[in-house]
Order: sequence, then structure tokens, then C-alpha cells
Amino acid sequence: MVKTIRFLPLILLVVLVGVLGGGVAVFAQEEPPPVQQSTLNIETKYPVLSAESGNSYSFELTLKYLGEQRKRFDITTSVPADWVSYATAGYPEKQVAAVEIGPSASYEASESINIYFAPVFWLYPEPGDYKVTVKVSSGDLEKSVELVAKVTAKYDLNLTTESGNLSTQVTAGKDNHFTLKLENLGSIAVEDITFSTSKPEGWDIKFSPQKIDSLAPTVTQDIDVIINPPKGKTIAGDYMVTVKADSQKIAKSADIRVTVLTPSILGYVGIVIVLVVIGGLAVLFRQLGRR
Repeated sequence: MVKTIRFLPLILLVVLVGVLGGGVAVFAQEEPPPVQQSTLNIETKYPVLSAESGNSYSFELTLKYLGEQRKRFDITTSVPADWVSYATAGYPEKQVAAVEIGPSASYEASESINIYFAPVFWLYPEPGDYKVTVKVSSGDLEKSVELVAKVTAKYDLNLTTESGNLSTQVTAGKDNHFTLKLENLGSIAVEDITFSTSKPEGWDIKFSPQKIDSLAPTVTQDIDVIINPPKGKTIAGDYMVTVKADSQKIAKSADIRVTVLTPSILGYVGIVIVLVVIGGLAVLFRQLGRR
């Protein structure tokens, strides 16, 4: 009996620990399991792209999803007027309107897509920033990202002719006219355009007009090129003349093949013979008429 009393505190301590431990265990079992919160993120390394007016843009996006259920995410885009946009994915790339991701409860599952963004094919937008908003959603779970296309000015000139043929025939010692067409194929006006030539020595080449103050986009200006090879010093044959249109922003040149035609000695002899024959016939008719 004494021994039992002696160990009674120890017994009570063990019972107390057991009761408390059991209470903790019961409490842990009654605690509700944690709810997994689904998340969606959109990542891109290059949210701003730059290119000359008239070009298209392709943004690379990574969709990251954390959730216990596989979900279908719809992809929509909002663009300015006269711009188009859509999503592509896979290899080979194909246009898509939605992607499926997951399930992935312990790590973020990812899917890569590209966002194509461009002006309509006939449009050269003014320089500036143009934005496309991409929204990815599945029910109440959604994310949006804003992407920026930075449009820079496009300078482009072209020198050609009505037929596209850059060749002409000229006569030495005369002003010979050849019409070039200067086209502005860019997205912005080209200012202060002047003209110059690379030509054979001694040739005189002029332009009308000599200068263009401003040439607007899509506009074509006729340029009269006046070519005068020196008489008596130019041998008949083909020569190359290079015409250059130059401005502070852009320069364009065109090579013109010039064929010089000069009368030959036989030609002069033929003309003299014809004149002599005509003169002789005139004298003969006059003498016959008197008889």
C-alpha cells in the first residue's frame, strides 16, 4: 500500500499527460484540412517591342497555373482600331483561342503562347506606342497583361520609270529628256530631297525640279532628267549614269543606261548624195522645161 502511495504522483502525471495528449490528438483530427488556393500568373521577358511602321510584332508569354484541377483558359485580346491580334501555340505554330493547363497542386504548371499583333496590311501607322491587352481566364480565375508595340518611322524612297525600264537613247550636243518617278514608300514625309549624278566626264545633266521640299507618304513626283553629252567628243555607244535622290534621313539611287546616237560618216555621205541628186534633177527639169 505504501508503495502504491509512493508512486501515486507518478501515476497521476502519466494519466494527466495521456489525457492532455489525447485532447491534442482529438483537436488535430477535428481541424479542417487546408483549402488549396488556385493561382494564375502571366510572365513575359519583353513586354515592349519596337519596329518600323508596317511591321508585325510577336510577344512571348508564359502562363503559370497552380491548382488541383485541370482547367481550360480562354485567351482574348483587345486592340486599337485598324490593328489585329491573336494567340498562337504549339509546333508547328497554330492559332488558338484557349489552352488547357494542370492539374498541379504542388508547383506551377506552365504553357507558352505567342501573341501576334500587327496593323492591317495596307496601313503604315504613325510613330508612337500601340497597346494590346491580353486576358487569360477560366471562370473567376483570370489575369491580364498589357503589351506595347513601339512604332518607329519608316523611311523608304524608290526611283523608277513608268515602264520600269531604266534606259534611254540620246543625241550628243542636244538636251535629251528622261522622266524618273520618285516614290515615297515610307510612313512619313521625306524632307529636303536633292539630286546628284555620277556621269561620264564632260556630260551636262540637270534636273527639274532641282529640289523637293517635302514628299508625303504614298506620293509620287516626276523628275525630268535633262541629259546632254558633249557634241564631237562623245563616241556612239552605251554609257552609265547614276542618279541619286538624297535627304537627311534616306538616300536612293538608280542606274540609267544611256545609249548615245551620233551620225556616222556614211550617214553624212548619204545625205550629201541625196542632196546632189535632188539638185541635179531640179536643174535637168528646168532645162527640159525651157525647150
